[in-house]
Amino acid sequence: MILEQYYIECLSHASYLVGDEATGRAVVVDPRRDISDYLADARKFGLTIEGVINTHFHADFVSGHLELVDATGAWIGFGAAAETDYPIRRLADGEHVSLGGVDLEILSTPGHTWESISVLVRENPAAEPVAVLTGDSLFIGDVGRPDLVNLGDGSTRDLARAMYRTVHDKLMTLPDAVTVMPAHGAGSSCGKNLSTELTSTIGEQRRSNPSVQPMPEETFVAMLTAGQPAAPAYFASDAAMNKRVHPLLQADRTVPAMTPRQIRAALDAGVRVLDARSVEDFAAGHLRGAVNVGFDGRFAETGGMVSDIGGQIALITYPGDEQEAALRLARIGSDDAIGYLTVGRDGLFPAELADLVQAAPRTTVAELDALLADDAVTLIDIRNPGERESGAIPGSLHIPLAQLRLRLGEVPTDKPIVVHCAGGWRSSVAASLLRTNDFTQVSDLLGGYNAWADARAAV
Repeated sequence: MILEQYYIECLSHASYLVGDEATGRAVVVDPRRDISDYLADARKFGLTIEGVINTHFHADFVSGHLELVDATGAWIGFGAAAETDYPIRRLADGEHVSLGGVDLEILSTPGHTWESISVLVRENPAAEPVAVLTGDSLFIGDVGRPDLVNLGDGSTRDLARAMYRTVHDKLMTLPDAVTVMPAHGAGSSCGKNLSTELTSTIGEQRRSNPSVQPMPEETFVAMLTAGQPAAPAYFASDAAMNKRVHPLLQADRTVPAMTPRQIRAALDAGVRVLDARSVEDFAAGHLRGAVNVGFDGRFAETGGMVSDIGGQIALITYPGDEQEAALRLARIGSDDAIGYLTVGRDGLFPAELADLVQAAPRTTVAELDALLADDAVTLIDIRNPGERESGAIPGSLHIPLAQLRLRLGEVPTDKPIVVHCAGGWRSSVAASLLRTNDFTQVSDLLGGYNAWADARAAV
């Protein structure tokens, strides 16, 4: 049996190739749009990809099922409750998909969405299961959030109750030795306490995962519906894209270099310019109107928070990062990167753009304390709700980064603004986004909440 995991850090996304070495038959589970890795490994192992299984309608990325169908002629499988505008194979609870010897049993596991399924893998139909591909139902350290409701029917609490039954009546009844292989890891917005580990076992999750411990249903529902990360606005767009026919990602797609004149014209036309350099280099000098979404962080997801799916994007990157940056955006369905300008580690922009280059102000903890003491600042906390449970700076206004672009009307304009996150990466995104929306006196907190809390602990 072949069972390969493909993990990308930028989206904390895992996908899988499952194949039978004897028959050469294989399926891909929860694929991303750039499918070259699956095709290459299928060739390497002598496999023919005959099916694509999506465990649910993904909201945080665009699935690669259409690309794989185009490349291989495979069928597309979803849970029985799924509705799409392209042909699918409806996979019922308890159904077995045979790859020859290797057997895949479909488990209906609603809770994250109504159509959610998990895939139980056996080396042959009579064998004990060796792995379960749980999609967004069971994570390492958590279970999937119930509040995205990608199909638009059923309340959050109804889905949470369904997840309770999924966990206790389905997944936790599997043998302890079964390997748990979910669709996401730490950092994903599809859950709140995901581990950095990429696999586990049912037995280990039974022992260590707080969300699967025996508890009354209402306790589970209350726990699951509290403190979830703010969902990026693009999630709704991606969930909708995954239900319909949409343009394929071209394997040989590249974005062109832009001249300084073209970058200036893009800024003048209101094109979203994403500066993918580090927070420090952006602060030292950037183009007025650019938003800092560092390539060293959650670039794709955050890019989807600050720009519209379908809207044009121009990129500013370090040399060599430009095509990968465009690909990462394409993974969330943002296919309209019109080009790029590279800037070296020396931070020097072309002379023709010198009049647009400006520094980004940053505020130290000591400076913030003085401003707060004089009531001379509006402090905005852009962390997720669960992060504030461990502490918050008194007087801060809470607007999670994922919601900031839609809640600009709530930001006061009578005082200078300081933005903070946990450590300083997201706050640079938020501060630059505010400046592009005509908030003129905006800085971000160096070191974020962690630096503020450390300063208090040292006193």
